Amino acid sequence: MQALYSIPHFTIQSCRKTLNLRAFSSDSSNQSRGGLPRFFSDTFPSSKGSVVRVQGDEFWHMTKVLRLNTDDRIELFNGKGGLVEGCIERIDRTGADVIALEDPKLVSTNITQWHVFAAFGTLKGGRSDWLIEKCTELGASSVTPLLTARSPSISENRVDRLQRVILAAAKQCQRLHEMTLNPPLKVGGLLPIVSQSKLSFIAAAEATPVLNALSLSRKEDVGSIIIGPEGDFTETEVKSILEAGATAVGLGPHRLRVETATVALLSTAMLWSDSQQSSES
Repeated sequence: MQALYSIPHFTIQSCRKTLNLRAFSSDSSNQSRGGLPRFFSDTFPSSKGSVVRVQGDEFWHMTKVLRLNTDDRIELFNGKGGLVEGCIERIDRTGADVIALEDPKLVSTNITQWHVFAAFGTLKGGRSDWLIEKCTELGASSVTPLLTARSPSISENRVDRLQRVILAAAKQCQRLHEMTLNPPLKVGGLLPIVSQSKLSFIAAAEATPVLNALSLSRKEDVGSIIIGPEGDFTETEVKSILEAGATAVGLGPHRLRVETATVALLSTAMLWSDSQQSSES
């Protein structure tokens, strides 16, 4: 559990004046300023001078892995766009008290929110971890494990592990909006989502190249990316998804693994969305 309280202003000043502070500057609020270590905290300081207590895995990483100490400066984020620079005021056996050196910032995102629906439940050897990690780095808004005839389940233990992968990847890539890992969904549950979406793509062999399909599309606030399992969707599944309104797109002449296809399609969609955003500004 994390506690939230305030301490006197002079303590903040003492943190700023300490000689061993690790501080530089950055023009982007979504970048770690001068390489300041960034930690997740679901409890956020309300204002400059407030203190958050960091415990659990983040405390372990802070003190045992990075070996940070009192008066070191860090950043805290809450996975919802919140970011604040802080200073470690006190460390004890159970946690660290971090003072906010500024009022928290809230960073919004205006790019298309891409939601990934991928049938990765049968992937082995860390491939699902890699898929989730890269979706987080590339900026997917959410990932939903898709349950299909050829990928009918995903273990609960794996879901717990993937949540940890998401947090680690968000910290590594300096992402402020944490990617959501949704509960598994059957193809039947996907169809209403596709029918309500104006921008849905399903990876399919011998379909229109994805760049051609995107060039004919208009920017929307939300989009869906659908990737089948090893062995692909059944013909019935593909037909139902297309009839719901998805557009079939091709990803080149070669047969791709589930995780490769997911990253290829998401990367293309994110770059296209970024170019659309740039052309509007």
